[in-house]
Amino acid sequence: MSFQQGLSGLNAAAKNLDVIGNNVANSNTAGFKQAYAVFGDVFAASFGGVTNTQVGIGTQIKGVKQEFSQGNITVTNNPLDVAINGLGFLRMSDSGAISYTRNGGFSLDKTGFIVGAGGQHVTGYTAVNGTIVPNVLVNLQLSAADLPPTATTNASVGVSLTPSAQILPTASLLVTDPATYNFSTASSAFDTLGKAHPMSFYFNKTAANTWDCSTYVDGVVANGVGPSTLTFDSAGALLTSTNLVKTSTPAGGAAPLSITLNFDTMTQFASSFGVNSLSLDGAAAGALNGYNVGADGIIMGKYTNGQTQKLGQIVLTNFTNIQGLAPAGDGMWIETADSGVPLTGIPGSASLGALQSSAKEDSNVDLTAELVAMITAQRVYQANAQSIKTQDQLLQTMVNLK
Repeated sequence: MSFQQGLSGLNAAAKNLDVIGNNVANSNTAGFKQAYAVFGDVFAASFGGVTNTQVGIGTQIKGVKQEFSQGNITVTNNPLDVAINGLGFLRMSDSGAISYTRNGGFSLDKTGFIVGAGGQHVTGYTAVNGTIVPNVLVNLQLSAADLPPTATTNASVGVSLTPSAQILPTASLLVTDPATYNFSTASSAFDTLGKAHPMSFYFNKTAANTWDCSTYVDGVVANGVGPSTLTFDSAGALLTSTNLVKTSTPAGGAAPLSITLNFDTMTQFASSFGVNSLSLDGAAAGALNGYNVGADGIIMGKYTNGQTQKLGQIVLTNFTNIQGLAPAGDGMWIETADSGVPLTGIPGSASLGALQSSAKEDSNVDLTAELVAMITAQRVYQANAQSIKTQDQLLQTMVNLK
């Protein structure tokens, strides 16, 4: 009599229960992918070939495979947490040893590197002065350095002037007397040190369809060949604008300002005066006070001066055969000969999924299904135990023959 079939069944059922138990234990592990046992039957080798009456000698576990289906995405309050919506893995480095994960629960270490829960570094493309440097994978580090100031060099003024306004000679303009000009608007320009300077624009109607715009910085008329001259056609559209470059020398050691004016969106319609747009480039120095990750993996820093700048880009990696990846624990997988070479690129490109910031991917374990599978595996184990018991009873019967 043979106990081998029942014994192999017990071993396989026990292994299956281990796999199910591991799934249940990791039902709350971010990025975890449930596994399942693959069974195979076993036949004894025969010198004379296989016969139609050959009986198998049991079962065996051929392997433990993982199900890489998408897990649910849960929103978090950490802007560095990222969830992958689609295919791909986050590429991690541990002192140069590369591994891959779906767990995007990240934070900053004391030196500004983006790390996972196990301390592995997130890899991607760095940024130099706000420009992404592609194709060179590095450990991503967020710089906390202040954003340097930028001087104002361009100003775009878009206001609607009123054609019925009275003619006021520009020579009589006195900024402290509103009766000497028709309309005005103001903003701020920044010097090379990041200091803001009030910049005002005063409009005087000098003739039909003709206006002068006088530019003042810090209350002093800006240098240039007189005021800017604006001419409109009979439909109220701007025809020409002249004397557009204005210069000023701010106090405090900053370099002189040279600002080019743009009046292309100016109009002269039969309506009240209004400011449709007024924008100046340049900014004061800014300190990093936040960041977020885009769907394409670009980490955008937000600064106290209202500016933004690219700090780096997280990449994703996919494989031809993801089932060939070897689990390494801690939510990590490593490349093997069966997985194929890593295919690394920008999130959202090719077959790679997109990233979602302030979110993490949950385990894809279906707890209800696992509990049902556990009951089935338990019954299989009991049935194999019963098979061994029956074999024992038959053997006892043979021993008792007289």
